Amino acid sequence: MAGLLLRPGVSRREVWAWAMYDFANSGYTTVVITAVFGAYFVAVVAGDAPWATFTWTLALSVSYALIMLTAPLVGAWADAHARKKTLLWLTTLGCVGATALLYFAAPGALALAIAALVLSNYFFGTGENLIAAFLPELARPRALGRISGWGWTLGYVGGLVSLGASLAYIGWAQARGQTAAEFVPVSMLITAAIFMLASLPALLMLHERATPNGGHTSRNAWQQVRHTLGHLGRLPDLKRFLVCTVLYQAGIAAVITLAAIYASQVFHFDTQRTIVLVLVVNITAALGAFVFGHVQDRIGHVRSIALTLVGWIVMVLLAWAAPDERMFWVAANLAGLCMGASQSAGRALVGLLAPPAQQAEFFGLWGLAVKLASILGPLTYGAASWITQGDHRQSLLITGSYFAAGLWALRDVQAARGHRAARRFAHGGA
Repeated sequence: MAGLLLRPGVSRREVWAWAMYDFANSGYTTVVITAVFGAYFVAVVAGDAPWATFTWTLALSVSYALIMLTAPLVGAWADAHARKKTLLWLTTLGCVGATALLYFAAPGALALAIAALVLSNYFFGTGENLIAAFLPELARPRALGRISGWGWTLGYVGGLVSLGASLAYIGWAQARGQTAAEFVPVSMLITAAIFMLASLPALLMLHERATPNGGHTSRNAWQQVRHTLGHLGRLPDLKRFLVCTVLYQAGIAAVITLAAIYASQVFHFDTQRTIVLVLVVNITAALGAFVFGHVQDRIGHVRSIALTLVGWIVMVLLAWAAPDERMFWVAANLAGLCMGASQSAGRALVGLLAPPAQQAEFFGLWGLAVKLASILGPLTYGAASWITQGDHRQSLLITGSYFAAGLWALRDVQAARGHRAARRFAHGGA
């Protein structure tokens, strides 16, 4: 069975090691970005200042902008020198170290907290692109969705493990009368430690199968990136899908970043119910990634993504119209299922549409699209909230239009045609 799914020379053990990196890095986003440190930054580090939330979103936007600027460059260099694994080591150590540095984010330590946040998120996003570029080296084209789904599934499990470990410590500390300024910094050390330990299988067991690209080493990386962008017209399906990615990922980014705020403002969720919400959504997201990883290899990557985008649109309408929190819980779980499925399917489709010899570079372009969406979606929600004078239901509906736009952009993408174009691109010499 493994021979039907994996490329020659790839073992199940190596695929497990690759998927464990998703387990490792998901704890960072779950604990630092979503559930714990964001609220602590606003309330404690910044002292609930009027500009605190804006500063938080601005710091994240800066890190995403840096990833956008450097992702294709990093990918081009990795392809030219066949050094994806070396860069993965560096980005992992960078994210783990900067996350641990958040331990020193005491009340008022604004500059340190912002610097560590920008650095940790930058290294996280860059490493995310690099680990994705290994996928086409491990799985056969017919199994890209399934293997990607395994990784995303383990990722959501890893998020649950890191969040659970942090919350266990927080509960223990609160029972002993400690304040957030005492227990939240320790949770950053817990998250960093789990990230480091869980990433070791990938860092030690993944093989660098790429070879240095002699045709590219004579150019510097910026020239290679410009060359690839200039010839992206030869890959029309990949180009269309990158546009589609910006649109639907903008909607996903808004949901991830602002779900807790929506629950609090519209349905008056307290901190405990918000944490339960994050835990439950991670479980349904893991199920979505695992199930759809198998489904998309059967019905096709494009059709799978279209199905999840329809699900996202239904979710937005349910959350917008929900008269009470019961319907909101239905919408939240639907969001979890769609999140796991759409994230997994998108990564697999890029692996199918990217030229074989330039996987890291084109996954860098995919990372650029995702990070652009990470800026665009939340800013759209914020602007809509400002224009509607704090009407979060209308803001969600406006931001949800990104899913409809992504579905429209997807209509002209053909996976088989795009895969053939990627082969011709590689043979044509890029």
